Amino acid sequence: MTGERLVDVPGISDVHSFGHALTEEGRPGAWRGRGSARGHHGELLQGTFTAQDGRLRRGLTTLPCALFSSEATVELSSSAENLRVEPGWKSKARQAACATLAAVGVPRLGGVLRVRSNIEVGLGFGSSSGDVTATIRAVLDALGMSLPVEDIARIAVAAESAADPLMFDDMLLFAHREGEVIESFGVPLLPLAVLGFPLGIGPVDTLSHPPARYTPREIEQFDEMRVRMRCGTAGGDLREIGRIATESATVNQRFLPVPHFAKLLKIHAHVEAVGIQVAHSGSVGSFLFDATDADLMSKTALAREYLANIGVEKNWYYEEGTMAD
Repeated sequence: MTGERLVDVPGISDVHSFGHALTEEGRPGAWRGRGSARGHHGELLQGTFTAQDGRLRRGLTTLPCALFSSEATVELSSSAENLRVEPGWKSKARQAACATLAAVGVPRLGGVLRVRSNIEVGLGFGSSSGDVTATIRAVLDALGMSLPVEDIARIAVAAESAADPLMFDDMLLFAHREGEVIESFGVPLLPLAVLGFPLGIGPVDTLSHPPARYTPREIEQFDEMRVRMRCGTAGGDLREIGRIATESATVNQRFLPVPHFAKLLKIHAHVEAVGIQVAHSGSVGSFLFDATDADLMSKTALAREYLANIGVEKNWYYEEGTMAD
């Protein structure tokens, strides 16, 4: 691809081919593939954590969102001079395609990448990570290749500098600027009902937003929350996960203040939500409920009423976790 910047992706494992050969005696070939990825709703937990070697690492645990997704289709050709993306402004998706081709050893293929998404940009739903993950999967599908999910994560971070772990299914603590799993909690998300709403702080550019500088006490607090998250997920304790989300959102008030946060905390307690959650570098939040609660509908209806009373008219609802699968 003439003039393309090739991205070096360190630590890529052996590529597994399960399809056709890329070329046959140097003759031009063409390949088509598709991939998809869902968005997320911000973070259940985000902070700085102490690794086993004593090093401090930034990490997060995302809240998946079944409402939103990205889809990518790609047509690759050995005779095309470059790779074009439609729409043209989705440059991170294009870079992800180039990074994937370079990682699997065929950087000179060109063609057309088309990305479609209903993930709104800049609100904390993981729009760019959705595009990037869908694109990587589409390119691999076109080439008849597979990669371990850990390598897909590394390619995603190489393409966009920081990525959400949309390529994983289980809950985990993810180093979003390194593309590595800090800790896998080993289980899918527990059944959550999510009542989402805008936070009223406008679009946030994740990469231009300065990383939070936590105090030593806050880092100790995050390490404690990590242990509690591990125990809560293993024990199926949805209320503990909700408490962690609330605590993490409260710490984040120092760095990206949410208007009416004190009022939101009061609503959360009054409607007996298990927690309140925010996008730590976005502009959406939610009340979290137990999806198996017999009083779920009345609680969410009351939460909508209280939100309207403080001027938050827009909201949305979805269910996530094992009950939604």
